[in-house]
Formats: sequence, C-alpha cells, structure tokens
Amino acid sequence: MSSDYELKYTPGPTYEEMANPAKLPPAVRQAALKAAAQELDPLNLFNITWLNEKNEPRYVVLPRELTGTRANIIVLTACAFPSGSHKVGPAYATMAEAEALGKVTHDMTIIGPSTGNFGIGTAYIARLKGFKSIVVMPEGMSAERYERIRKYGGDLILTPGSESDVILVLERVVEFKHDPTKLVLGQFELMPNYRFHRHTTGQAALAAASRVGNGKIAAFVSAPGSAGTIAAGDAIKEKFPDATIVAVEPKECSTLSSGGRGTHRIEGIGDKMVTLIHNVLNTDYVLAVHDDHTVQGLYIFHELGAEGLGDLVGARLDGNRLSEYLCATCACSKEAFDFYRKCFGISSICNIMGAIRTAHFLGLGEGDNVVTIATDGFDRYPSVMRDLEQRVGRPIDRSLMAQWFEEIFRRWSPADFVDVRSPEEKERLFRMKEETWLNFEYTKDYLDKMKSQAFWDEEYALIPKMDEAIAELRERSGTWPPVK
Repeated sequence: MSSDYELKYTPGPTYEEMANPAKLPPAVRQAALKAAAQELDPLNLFNITWLNEKNEPRYVVLPRELTGTRANIIVLTACAFPSGSHKVGPAYATMAEAEALGKVTHDMTIIGPSTGNFGIGTAYIARLKGFKSIVVMPEGMSAERYERIRKYGGDLILTPGSESDVILVLERVVEFKHDPTKLVLGQFELMPNYRFHRHTTGQAALAAASRVGNGKIAAFVSAPGSAGTIAAGDAIKEKFPDATIVAVEPKECSTLSSGGRGTHRIEGIGDKMVTLIHNVLNTDYVLAVHDDHTVQGLYIFHELGAEGLGDLVGARLDGNRLSEYLCATCACSKEAFDFYRKCFGISSICNIMGAIRTAHFLGLGEGDNVVTIATDGFDRYPSVMRDLEQRVGRPIDRSLMAQWFEEIFRRWSPADFVDVRSPEEKERLFRMKEETWLNFEYTKDYLDKMKSQAFWDEEYALIPKMDEAIAELRERSGTWPPVK
C-alpha cells in the first residue's frame, strides 16, 4: 500500500464494530450518530449497522391480526442504514477488505454489478471514500434506483432486460476484472458479502429474537438476490440447529425450485442463477410467490398504513395498538402510521409473505419466532406503484385492496414449498451453480469445495484477520480515530 494512498484513506469500521458499534471509541460513535443528519459525511461509514443509538436491533413484530398466524413475525428493518438499505454493508465490506489487503489505488474506479440496492451502496461508499464509481445494472429497474445512484455521483452502464437478467450484467463486468484501473465489488461472488451477513445480520436476527416470544428462532426467511442476506441463516443454525431456513423466489422465475428463468417484477431478488456465495447446504426450503402480489402488497401497505390495514383485518391498529409491536427505538419513523409506508419496499413484502406462509407451513404457534428482513423502503418504488395503477386500468379502491389482501396475506399452499434438504436436491443446486460460474473464471475444484460446510466456516473464520488488517491500515494512515 503506497503512502500516498494512506494519506488519502477514509477510515471505516471493522466487521466487529458493524456488528456491535458499542465497541467503537465513544467519541467516534457519538460523532457518527450526529453525522446521520448529513448523508454525505464520511463518518456515516460508522453507521453501517443493524443497531440503533441504544445498541439495540432495529426491528418490528407484525401484529397477529395482520399476519393471521399465532407465531411472531419479526422484521429487521434496514431503512436506517446509510443510503437506505443494508446492501450498503457488503458494498463497504468488500471495499474495506480490498483496501486493507493493498489491492486499491486512488486512481481506480469502483464497479458495482447490481439490480439496485447494492449499486446504490457502491456509489455511496465510493462517494464517501473519494472514488469514481460505475454501476452496471439492467435497464428495466425502477427510475428511483438510477436517480439515487446518480445522486451519489455514480455513472451507469445499463444492460438489456430486467431483474432476472443479471447474467448479462456479469458478462458485461468480466472485462473490468482484469483492468488495473478498476475494482469490481462483486456481490454475487465475493465472500465479504457472505461474511457481512453471517456476522452482522445473523447477530442482529438473534438479538431481535431474544427479546420476543420464546427467545429462539424457529425459521429465517430471505429472498435471495445475491444470496448474501441468507448467510445470516448460518449464524442462526449455529445457535439453533433445528431452525428452518427458507429462500423465497418469484413463481415467474422459479430458478431454485425448478430451474425456471422467466422475467418478474420483484426488484432485488430472483436472478436466474444460484449465486456463488449462496451456501445452499443451509437452505431447507424454497418458497415460490407470485411477483405481482408483492407489488400489490406494497401498494396496500403504503396507501392504507396501520389504520387502513386495521380496517381490512377487522382490528383497531391505531398508534397505541401498533406501538406494542414496534421496537420503541426504531430510527425509521416515530409515527406508527408512517412506519409501514416508509420502511417497506417490494422485496420486504416478499419476505413478509414468505415469513407468514412459513409460519403456517411449519405449524408454528404461540411464542415461536420467524425472522425476516425489510431490505429497503418505499422511496425506491413510487414509479412502480404508478405502473401498477396503469396496468390495473381501474381505480384501486379499498374493495380491490381488500381482495388483494386476502389473496396475498391469507391464502397459501403447501405445494408452493420445495424441500431441498436431501442430498439429491443439494447436488441439483450445486450443478446449477456450476452451470453459471464455470463460465466466469471459477474452477470446478473451487466449486466442489463449497459442497462442504467447512469451506463456509473457514471463509467466516477470516473475519478476525480482516478486522486486524482494517485496524492496522487505520492506524498506519494516521486517520484513526477520525474524531478525538
């Protein structure tokens, strides 16, 4: 690492500090919390965490009247992360590891292959650290995604297709991998994404569940895009080996379920492949849901809020009622009526649908906990809501939303779940992984190593080494601590 680079280095947290920001020097922690009001202050790197100012996980437990299940549906909320999504975490972690290992120079351009939130995170991290960035993503994503990337100074390269055409993005990015002026933050293939979620998201899920019901996690539900978030399942299974891990995907692109490769509307998931960093050993079931149900569900949550939802389910969910279920220190919104409107996006609804159906499928009852994720907020989807209104072709009134609600949150079928626990199913998923990644400069020997849990545990065990390297760079650069 050149001394010139160190002089310009912008420090950020270690993995352990992201998992537990109380381990930061108090002055740094307090300065970072104040910096949250100024989005482009580099101290916001130290706000990349699931925990709030009281070092408690940000989550909500959905009212049972809404979910229709006796089990607790716990939703970790990511809208308070810098840039508005937890995908900023793996973008930062991949960058931080590369810097600490001496793989970055200041004339580099940062490349982020993405369908949205990771690309936003890439542009944001690059801006805070003083780099140019290019996000490579499909041309059919929401307009708000492109606007946010440009807001952070990122350039765009758009590839044909929509959410399910990520392989075209990977093919476009290959040429950048061997360009010494480019650093590719490969969310679908690089292990910092896996490490971030197994360590930070996994710990946050366990901490949230410890405060609810029986304190355990019966199931963890996540819709894979890069399949980084579902790595939290590895941390959950370490503590609760009997926990069930469920991957949710669109019926219109049922790749994990049956090899389907269609186009769909759930931005951020369902990418027509088994990603390299997906540890399929710890995925127990795959659940398929209709893509437009997630768009309709978001419309319901945003248009009605808690009061209107209460009307649909025949219960009074006013501010006092809902506050019983809100994490009292959630930083997303202090007004209960506004919470769902602000902090749930399309993939959030997909995950919530999956969590409710998983609770029914497993026959979970009082005290049992299902944990899932709200990846981002509504700010990325107004254009998608307008598109829905145009496609419906009639006024979307409460009667229609009541019909949608019944279909989305009350009806489900066991046939939508595919059991992938058997050796035969694991081998099928491994073959699918090979079909993709042998085309992107990975060897069969490397892919075969992923068939052992030891591979994933060894990758996770690198965190102390990476944290030491990050801390050493901070000290060597003279940028630590960033405030006294």
